[in-house]
Amino acid sequence: MNKLFVMGMGPGDLGLVAPNATKALAVCSDWVAYGYYLDLLGELSAGKTFHDLPLGEEIGRARLALDLAAQGKNTALISSGDIGIYAMATLVFELLDMQLQGKENHPEWLGVDIEVIPGISAMQAGASRVGAMLGHDFCTISLSDLLTPWETIDKRLHACGAGDFVVSFYNPVSKKRDWQLNHARDVLLQYRPASTPVMIGRQLTRPEEEITFTTLGELDAKDVDMFTMVSVGNSDTKHIVNGEKHWMYTPRGYSKKL
Repeated sequence: MNKLFVMGMGPGDLGLVAPNATKALAVCSDWVAYGYYLDLLGELSAGKTFHDLPLGEEIGRARLALDLAAQGKNTALISSGDIGIYAMATLVFELLDMQLQGKENHPEWLGVDIEVIPGISAMQAGASRVGAMLGHDFCTISLSDLLTPWETIDKRLHACGAGDFVVSFYNPVSKKRDWQLNHARDVLLQYRPASTPVMIGRQLTRPEEEITFTTLGELDAKDVDMFTMVSVGNSDTKHIVNGEKHWMYTPRGYSKKL
């Protein structure tokens, strides 16, 4: 069949795996992913052949998935969240592009039938946990400079601030990167108040989930790890409290009608 499903499994909760992704997983004999994601899929993985490549082997995973599908195996290339957002889908199409340009020697890849299946991204999961942070214009910025020059990231931080976008930071810190998030905070403080609501979501929708409500002025990288996503409101985002329940929402402008 030469079928490759490029899919996002959502943030971790099996209930948030899209039905089309579940159907695709069922018909695939071979799953390619980082091992932790395979573990999260639990009961869905019975009887499947796993191809677990470690972090840092993203190119290897994409190549392997194309190879397996080209051999006639129904194959799933799996990422958490949405595989098209800071994830593996782009690598598959970069490799195909290189083959079309004659920079690869894998003509069999061009016969693979590829279907991309979206998933719920961490920013959506986090926004839903606290209410409606993404109710108006928003953007995402990855703070990892492994693949993107820091000068480009810094320029986008200032553009985000000037545009007053709600922003979700992916890859906010790692074991080797502990200063970028605080720099991003300082940039945004040039454009919006220190009281701006911030959500820190760790292991979103997973058993270890932790949600922290804070402000831009109090945001600190020491409270964040590599399993965390940070969402910063815009100048209109509200943090409201109803008894013991906290909510954050970004008005879209309905106050004019209310």
